[in-house]
Amino acid sequence: MLSDTLAPIIARYDEITTKLASPEITSDVRQLTALSREQSSIQEIAHNAKEYFTILESIKDNKSLLEDKELGELAKEELKILESKKQALEECIKVLLIPKDPNDEKNIYLELRAGTGGDEAGIFVGDLFKAYCRYADLKGWKVEIISSNENDVGGYKEIIALIKGGGAFSKLKYEGGTHRVQRVPQTESQGRIHTSAITVAIMPEVDDVEVVLNPNDLRIEVFRAGGHGGQCVNTTDSAVRITHIPTGISVSMQDEKSQHKNKDKAMKILKARIYEAQIEEQMAQNSQARKDQVGSGDRSERIRTYNYPQNRLTDHRIGVTLYSLEEIMLSGNLDMIIDPLIANAKAEAIGTQEI
Repeated sequence: MLSDTLAPIIARYDEITTKLASPEITSDVRQLTALSREQSSIQEIAHNAKEYFTILESIKDNKSLLEDKELGELAKEELKILESKKQALEECIKVLLIPKDPNDEKNIYLELRAGTGGDEAGIFVGDLFKAYCRYADLKGWKVEIISSNENDVGGYKEIIALIKGGGAFSKLKYEGGTHRVQRVPQTESQGRIHTSAITVAIMPEVDDVEVVLNPNDLRIEVFRAGGHGGQCVNTTDSAVRITHIPTGISVSMQDEKSQHKNKDKAMKILKARIYEAQIEEQMAQNSQARKDQVGSGDRSERIRTYNYPQNRLTDHRIGVTLYSLEEIMLSGNLDMIIDPLIANAKAEAIGTQEI
């Protein structure tokens, strides 16, 4: 029963409230932070659960008055209102009971890389990155380019950015995968439609305590940065490459003139990639969880097609097609495709809940 599920949540919320008021906890920053986060994560459902139990009690009281000559009719009318409130609250609670992704409120690292299609793929990397920037602006998020590698025609072979803002991961986590574009490239003189592809990776920014790396597991190399001729970064060994030996994951950074800054950026991205790899490994061990997820972030999975001649955007995972590609790309209103993905994920999660 739903009430059996909700009772322990209320008890835990009240327990945390009591603990947070104790001197032992207020003097321990780590415990205080952990308990505050846990309380915040269950606060909404705890409040709704308390309201739910209040309604159940009111329904019980009114049912006991149905045979009363003076109050029976009034109780009958009140029951209709209470039953309606109960049903609406149950639907709300079912959504709140969906296990929350612990990364949902985190900042993200956004990586876009050109795939098949040569220069045109690189141009689309730039186009899609601009759309993500416009979307971030609509959400009030900040975008910081961490690293970029331009091609010769105004696009990018690769671009990595940090997007800072509450809920960034929850909104963009389904963007990971292969994005296919069909259009007449700027470099095409015959007017023929080409198909190109780029890959997108979404990784949550992680705290130092979430991924602890053994210095002995790291190979750190410094080298002279490459780039277009004349850049002063080429005059010193400022570029840094860090390799995590156990996993083979490697990150190179050369955008900063300072070796220290490049090392710091590379280390943060390395931790994010290792964290992502750990999550993928956990999901791989649970085949059903991977099957149920609307997009695992697997970069080999073709998730979306952008067809410019038909002004069409199709997300292949949920079978949604929108004929407003130009508007989405130019305005950054990615919620037109992101919201259906989130709704689908919630619907699937509710369908598999055992209450």
